[in-house]
Amino acid sequence: VQLQASGGGLVQAGGSLRLSCAASGLTFSYYAVAWFRQAPGKEREFVATISWSGGTTIYADSVKGRFSISRDNANNMVYLQMNSLKPEDTAVYYCGARRGAAVTRTRSEYGSWGQGTQVTVSS
Repeated sequence: VQLQASGGGLVQAGGSLRLSCAASGLTFSYYAVAWFRQAPGKEREFVATISWSGGTTIYADSVKGRFSISRDNANNMVYLQMNSLKPEDTAVYYCGARRGAAVTRTRSEYGSWGQGTQVTVSS
């Protein structure tokens, strides 16, 4: 089971980025997928999660209304559309998978973390 995040970069405040999470080695439609982020010197924190069907999504309060998570089970992909970016969104973004129907904000419930992708928002 492997996940790979991509799509990060350098953007000015107010700009947008779309992150992608590609999955391999698992029946993707059996898994909830979440995005977490980790800024320098801070713990990895929850950003958003989506259920295996895509019917349920949960967002951190800090990104609600600005970020949107979606998935394409046919192509084993999950996306995070990030709009109205702020300097405080600067972090390495990771995607993780959790087998089962439930969605949760709890980091320990997710695994198969791959390498993250750096997002830097300049002011």
